[in-house]
Amino acid sequence: MRPLQGCRGRGVVVGTVTLCLAAGWALQTPGAVSLVVPQPNINATVAQNILLSVEYSCRGVATIEWKHVSSWGTTKIVEWESGNYINISTVYKDRVTTFENGSIQLLNVGMRDAGYYFITVTEEHGTNTYGTIIVNVYEIIYEDLHFVAVLFAFLAAVSAILICFMWLCNKSLHLFQKTTHKLTASTTEEIELETIEC
Repeated sequence: MRPLQGCRGRGVVVGTVTLCLAAGWALQTPGAVSLVVPQPNINATVAQNILLSVEYSCRGVATIEWKHVSSWGTTKIVEWESGNYINISTVYKDRVTTFENGSIQLLNVGMRDAGYYFITVTEEHGTNTYGTIIVNVYEIIYEDLHFVAVLFAFLAAVSAILICFMWLCNKSLHLFQKTTHKLTASTTEEIELETIEC
């Protein structure tokens, strides 16, 4: 019985080693490309610089291509082969920086830069993988702040005018009351003098 258990134990070891070798061979075969997109959704404001961050890995030489798709159409941004060439479209010539890990940085984004950004990583043996990043670009609304400031200044001016008007009304009322009091006093004096003379 013991020799049988030894054969089983050896069979398990041989099977495990065979499985590990097969897995290693499968991993070494050409065509395996992986791509990680850590931030698939980016919010930015106008005139901001944004980083479209990815990380790819492959065994051979890879070609990376970025495209932008929006309501204005599809635009090829950049294509490059690691270590060889970089082909940036004329629209993005001074606005794109490429990185070895496949990421790109867009400088001075505008409203037209909102949309979907697609990356394609293609290995030299023809295997490829895809990734997508959604970019939302928002305007800074200075007009609203300007409107609030103008409204506040207008209300402050109106309240200052109303306070001055109320002060003038108060002074006029006091003058009128003094004049009325003097007239009443002089009229009473005249009436008294008339009664004395009679």
